[in-house]
Amino acid sequence: MRVPARLLPLTAAIAAPALLTGCFAATGDGGGAEGKRVRVAMMQPPRSGLSPLSDDAFKLSRWSTAETLVTLDEDGDAEPALATEWRQNGRSWTFTIRDGVTFHDGTELTARAVVNSLTEAATAAPKPRILDGVELTAEAEGNKVVVTTATEDPLVPQRLSSPQLSILAAKAYTGKTVNPVGAGTGPFELTKVNGTSSATLDRYDDYWGGKAKAPGIDVRFVPDGTARAAALRSGEADIVEAVPVSQAALLDQDLVTEVPMPRTNTLYLNTGKGAFKDPALRAAAREAVDAESIVKGVYEGRADVAKGLLGPALPWAAELREPVRRTEAGDPDGRSITIGTFTDRAELPEVAAALQQQLQKAGFRVKLDVREYAAIESDALAGEFDAFILSRATVLDSGDPAAYLYSDFSSDGSFNISQLADPAVDKALGTASRTATGEARREAVVAAEAAVLRTDAAVPLLHERVIQGDAASVVDAAHDPRERELVTADTYVK
Repeated sequence: MRVPARLLPLTAAIAAPALLTGCFAATGDGGGAEGKRVRVAMMQPPRSGLSPLSDDAFKLSRWSTAETLVTLDEDGDAEPALATEWRQNGRSWTFTIRDGVTFHDGTELTARAVVNSLTEAATAAPKPRILDGVELTAEAEGNKVVVTTATEDPLVPQRLSSPQLSILAAKAYTGKTVNPVGAGTGPFELTKVNGTSSATLDRYDDYWGGKAKAPGIDVRFVPDGTARAAALRSGEADIVEAVPVSQAALLDQDLVTEVPMPRTNTLYLNTGKGAFKDPALRAAAREAVDAESIVKGVYEGRADVAKGLLGPALPWAAELREPVRRTEAGDPDGRSITIGTFTDRAELPEVAAALQQQLQKAGFRVKLDVREYAAIESDALAGEFDAFILSRATVLDSGDPAAYLYSDFSSDGSFNISQLADPAVDKALGTASRTATGEARREAVVAAEAAVLRTDAAVPLLHERVIQGDAASVVDAAHDPRERELVTADTYVK
C-alpha cells in the first residue's frame, strides 16, 4: 500500500490562585509580527523529566516540539509527517523519510536518526505502551526506514503516530534518560525546563513546515484546577487545559470549548486478590454503581454516561455493540475494600466519594485512598488496591482502541490495573490486534470490549469531555479530543 503525501512530586507553590501572580513572565524573544508568546497553564507536571518514552511525550506533542513519522486525521487514518509515504510487504513496512528536515540542534533528519529513535523506544524498559505485545525492529536503507514486526501488524503506521515514538536528534539519547531539550523537529524548540514548575519554547525559524506565527510558548504546570481557571480569568494565561467542571460554569462561556473525547472514567476491580477476585462480588459492585447520578452531581451534566469502555467519540462502537452476558451478583456481606484514585483530575476524589456511598449501600465496607498521581501510580499497577478509579484515554496512542484494550486488560499488558489474566480476553484482544483496519477491525474491537466487560474487571462510569479555556485574544488554538495538539504553528495571541 502506498500513501500519497498530503508525575513527579507537585510543587506547593502553584497550588493556590493567589500564588500565580507573575508566573507567566515573558521569556525568549518578546514578540513577532503575527502575535505574542503563548502562555499555557497545563494540568500535570512532567512525570519523567519530559522523556518521550513516557506519558510526558504528549506534552512535547501538544507544544509542537517533537514530531512523529505519521500523524492521524480526524477519523484516525494515517497521514504523512516526517515520513512522506509508506508501503507494506508482509511483516515489514517501508517508510520514505522527508527531505530538508533539521533537528533543533542543527543536525539533519536521516533514516539513521529515525532508526536510532525507534530502536531506543523498542528496547526501552519498560517499552512505550503503544508497543505492548509488539516486537519491532528498524533498519535504514538509503533515505528509507524498514520497520519489521515479529508478526504481521496492520496497525504499524498508526503506532508510529504515537508521541511516544517521536523522532529526536541523537544528542537526546546520550544521557541516562532521554532529554528532548533542543532535539525535536517541530515549529517550536524546547529551550528550557524548570523541573516540575515550567518550560520555555522558542520559535524554530528553520522548521520544515513553515515559520510558526507565535514567537514562543511559556508553559506553567498548575495541578490545581481552581488556580488554572483563575489564571484565565485574571489574564495571566492565554490557554488553560483541563478546566475542571466546577470551574467551567464560573468562566465566560465564550472562552470555554467543550469537546466529547475518547476518554473513559472507569472503576477498575482487582481480579487477582482480595474481595474482587470473586466474580460474583465484582458483579455486585457493577450493579451498585449509579453512573447517571455521578454525571449529574459531580460533572454537572458535562459528561456522558458510559454504555461500554468506548464512548461517543467512537460512534461505531455503539452501533456494533450487543448486550453482554453478565455474572449474577453475590452478597458483599460487609466485605472491606479500598478504592484508590488521585487528585490531579479534580473530579476524581468526588467520584470516589460518590462510589463509596453507593458501594456501602450495597453492603461493602469502603475505605478511600486519594493521593497525587505520581505517588499512587506504582501501587495501582502493583495491584495494591481492591479498586481504582482512573480517567483513561482510549485511543491515546494509535487512534485505535485495540492498543488501549491490550495495555489495560491483556495478561501481559503494561497498564493492567485490574490484574486481569483471562484466556478468553487474551484471545479476543489478539484477534482485534491482528485484524486489518476497517469494518472487520472495528467489529473485532467491540468483541474484545465485550470479552472484558463480561469479566467485570472494569466498570465504565462515564465518558469525559475536553473543557479548554482560551482567552479572547487567542487565535487557532487546537481543540483535540486525542490530546495530541494544543499550540500549533498556526496558533498565536493577538
